[in-house]
Amino acid sequence: MALWLASRGWPVHPLAPGRKTPAANCAQCARNEHPPTQCPCHQEGRWCHGFHSASTDPSVISGWWTRQPSFGVGVSCGPAGLVVLDVDAHASGTPDRQSLLPGIRIPSQVVLDGLASGYDTLALLSAYRRRPNPAQDTGTLRIRTPSGGLHIWYRNPRPGLRFRSSTGSSGRRALAWQVDVRAHGGYIVAPGTVTRGGAYTPVGSAREPADLPAWLADELIRTGHVQSQRIPLTVTPRPRRPTESVSPARVLGPLLAAVGECAMVPEGASFTEKLNRAAYTAGGLVGAGRESRTAARRMLLDVAHSARPGQTRRNEIIVDAALDAGERRPLHSKDAHE
Repeated sequence: MALWLASRGWPVHPLAPGRKTPAANCAQCARNEHPPTQCPCHQEGRWCHGFHSASTDPSVISGWWTRQPSFGVGVSCGPAGLVVLDVDAHASGTPDRQSLLPGIRIPSQVVLDGLASGYDTLALLSAYRRRPNPAQDTGTLRIRTPSGGLHIWYRNPRPGLRFRSSTGSSGRRALAWQVDVRAHGGYIVAPGTVTRGGAYTPVGSAREPADLPAWLADELIRTGHVQSQRIPLTVTPRPRRPTESVSPARVLGPLLAAVGECAMVPEGASFTEKLNRAAYTAGGLVGAGRESRTAARRMLLDVAHSARPGQTRRNEIIVDAALDAGERRPLHSKDAHE
């Protein structure tokens, strides 16, 4: 399994036999604290520091599992281009209703009787956004965990966005209570791995991760799961082949991320400027025939309303005006590089 996963470009690393945690460090690393990224063991083919040692090198991987065939398999999500929702079903006290879906106010008239796990909060988030529940997404790889939880695997279709990991109980960054996010800075247990509690088993017929739904990507942006990216004001032009093209997602991704991150800063985040820039760029793509206006407007307003839910009409005015202006200045492939 480890070699097959690595052949897909997904870096893997060993998990301790019978457990879902990484294999232990070597004695030297156990005695000495040092940054995982500077660990000399990685150059020597050892597995210290968990997902930091993950590799796609067949010789390294074969050496690891030859030495210990009972290792489980972990996949380093960020380098693999994966975003996995880890839905927990742990028995624990339910937090205050305003902590269930960070950033979303749940009115007192909404009945929450019976809410007890990440399955419930993910369903609640889906209902609020009027989108299909990812836990029931038969089109993507889903893995049942030994504890009764669910791993929902997606590919990140926006390489310009670097999604970060989080835990559903975090007070700083979370998608929903008892719903962890596994992306950059995290790993996921591979299907087929067996622990003392049982096996990680696929659910349904899908065996491949589907693209991360746009609305979930927007929710991750809104809840601070995208690393900040500075947008340069000027870039030195580089020669490109005339046939080379840049996808609209790559052009818009960082701009939408900047708008979404304003949700974490109530004031002084330059929200209007960032939304105007994103909408103007989207208008240029629409004018060039590289994106539909309907899709662009919906995407912009979804992110804007998530970041500033109390100013719906103002968001619409900003987006529509900037789209109109951008359409008058079509953005072709060569312009996207400059």
